Amino acid sequence: MIEEVKTTPTITIDDFAKVELRVGTIEDVQTLEKSDKLYVLKVNFGPFGVRQILSGIRKSFTPEQLLQRQGIFVFNLAPRKMMGLESQGMMLFAKDAQEQLTLISPEHAVPNGTQLS
Repeated sequence: MIEEVKTTPTITIDDFAKVELRVGTIEDVQTLEKSDKLYVLKVNFGPFGVRQILSGIRKSFTPEQLLQRQGIFVFNLAPRKMMGLESQGMMLFAKDAQEQLTLISPEHAVPNGTQLS
């Protein structure tokens, strides 16, 4: 018997087209004293500038593991306040069966701000 995996409802191609995924390089990682989960990341998106992105990955990564790494980010996510700071995007990760996170990044370095297609 094949076990059925629960998924979220489907979306249309028009819904998916609204999501803007871009590559950015993490240039700075700061801890947030009030939180044991959040890092404050400064991410360079090349011609689109540097953005502040808060990510709840502190238990999975050290700052040194993130610095100068390229990642994939939801670039057009509406800004959100977290712990009194504004987060201007969302970083993508994969989670394995043991709940360990893996940073999603391009196989080879690409220019910051590159849009995924």
